[in-house]
Amino acid sequence: MKVILLGYMGVGKSTLGQLLAETLDLHFIDLDSYIEKMEELSISELFERKGEIYFRKAESIALEEIIAKKEDFVLSLGGGTPVYGNNMKNIIEAPGVTSVYLKLNIHHLVEKLFQQKESRPLIAHYTDKIEFEEFVRKHLFERQQFYYMADHVLDVTDKTPSKSLENLIELFNLNT
Repeated sequence: MKVILLGYMGVGKSTLGQLLAETLDLHFIDLDSYIEKMEELSISELFERKGEIYFRKAESIALEEIIAKKEDFVLSLGGGTPVYGNNMKNIIEAPGVTSVYLKLNIHHLVEKLFQQKESRPLIAHYTDKIEFEEFVRKHLFERQQFYYMADHVLDVTDKTPSKSLENLIELFNLNT
């Protein structure tokens, strides 16, 4: 089984991905961590030194490498990964890959991200919550068309990670 979790930043892709991988005894891969090892730079350093276009190319290459792996895995994508290049097309067409869009209610998403903004370079500069919410709404609206191309949609609003894991496993009709 090859599972790819996608969705907006802050929805819990990495947390749920690690839990799913542990439960199914699969290898967990966080795409950003994979790129950091590949490039020997943090994501923020990569953006700073080489720019977003370079990062997006590296991201596409890393995604293709991972999808081509013979062994099973759980992969957590960056929030923007499905939007760039042919990434979503490659995910959809990859044999043996199941993709899941983790969806979080906009209100919960804004609340969570506003509290975490210092640790997220893309949104760290926002100080006004209303302006921040407008950004998230617009950004999510632009990205959702790609997210909804996933094989499954799992709403994680008001769910604990363990409940989301239970729902994800039910989605796959797995008995663990």
